[in-house]
Amino acid sequence: MVFYRSVSLLSKLRSRAVQQSNVSNSVRWLQVQTSSGLDLRSELQELIPEQQDRLKKIKSEYGKVQLGNITVDMVLGGMRGMTGLLWETSLLDPDEGIRFRGLSIPECQKVLPAAKPGGEPLPEGLLWLLLTGKVPSKEQVNSLSQELQSRATIPDHVYKTIDALPVTAHPMTQFATGVMALQVQSEFQKAYEKGIHKSKYWEPTYEDSMNLIAQVPLVAAYVYRRMYKNGDTIPKDESLDYGANFAHMLGFSSSEMHELMRLYVTIHSDHEGGNVSAHTGHLVASALSDPYLSFAAALNGLAGPLHGLANQEVLLWIKSVVEECGENISKEQLKDYVWKTLNSGKVVPGFGHGVLRKTDPRYTCQREFAMKHLPEDPLFQLVSKLYEVVPPVLTELGKVKNPWPNVDAHSGVLLNYYGLTEARYYTVLFGVSRALGICSQLIWDRALGLPLERPKSVTMEWLENQCKKA
Repeated sequence: MVFYRSVSLLSKLRSRAVQQSNVSNSVRWLQVQTSSGLDLRSELQELIPEQQDRLKKIKSEYGKVQLGNITVDMVLGGMRGMTGLLWETSLLDPDEGIRFRGLSIPECQKVLPAAKPGGEPLPEGLLWLLLTGKVPSKEQVNSLSQELQSRATIPDHVYKTIDALPVTAHPMTQFATGVMALQVQSEFQKAYEKGIHKSKYWEPTYEDSMNLIAQVPLVAAYVYRRMYKNGDTIPKDESLDYGANFAHMLGFSSSEMHELMRLYVTIHSDHEGGNVSAHTGHLVASALSDPYLSFAAALNGLAGPLHGLANQEVLLWIKSVVEECGENISKEQLKDYVWKTLNSGKVVPGFGHGVLRKTDPRYTCQREFAMKHLPEDPLFQLVSKLYEVVPPVLTELGKVKNPWPNVDAHSGVLLNYYGLTEARYYTVLFGVSRALGICSQLIWDRALGLPLERPKSVTMEWLENQCKKA
């Protein structure tokens, strides 16, 4: 459930619901603010008490309701399909894909403010939506963008800490190290040490989270310029929005690249709470670790080959196809190459998903971007062929529940087209994006007083004995 579905809340915030004729029937009504309030923190301050009461009511009235059965397969299979986390900012449906506070990606593209008419959503708008459950006005998004710019400063010791690493260290190692170095300025840690009441935990968490969201593009850009551009850094441009400024600091001035970065950050921001990076951030934060410690831990999970590192693997694999078979490879040749990859004991990167059972909507919107801006690009055409060839092969293989492409199948080709060709760096872009979702939920974790996460583990002997009894 999302906040704007509460009638009393609509009244309280003096908002009006208007029907959006240009969005699908799955979300018929959206809350559009009419108040002139531009302060995100004040909006949250109004929302929190009602949501705290809502959670208390759920616990008191439905605390003993069963949500499903746990099987041995779930215990041994990475807890897949096991409902066990509260994650307010997004919900992943196996068939529909991700919904941010109830809105699908196409709906977000239609209703969230953009930098230009018909353009991609501004990440600041999605951040407002994730935190409040409400679609912001352009004025509110502009105000939030300015706030993030004002918070985007990096102490010198952070750069010195990164510089202590070999320049050849993986970009994610350098990025996570930079985030850890930022931790010394944590407002939550300072407030906790002074004895802040737990009802106020969300306030310094908000400060840390907003600072962190503002700072990570600068740290990420520093890592990129250090590794690939001889350390020649580019200062931020305060006239640009979040996504465009990130692209600018990386060294890209193309308006299309700015649009791509807005789209990229938006669609990679959140994917409910069960994925490795989101769950890690939530788990570590449940111990009352501050947002810097929690997000750094999340980044280390994101760096794994089975999670965020997959986006670099996709482009490297596609380039290996081109190197061996050429850009004009036929579908039959491509099919043979796919089988060759599978028979060698490897996976085809960019296909399949732990939850989704259809084509990832994040893939689809990137494909639409490519069809609009780079339809003749040879690598995009190869990706299009893969979309036709790979799913039938994986279906024939019979071991894959979801043979369809995921978000990683497309992002590398778009970035490569606009000149960001360093595939090892791609996971850092993912990490910058994921700060929006993880930090938004972390603020709500503290506002709702969610407890320390502590699931039960068992041994194989316990499982054997339990199953024999059953």
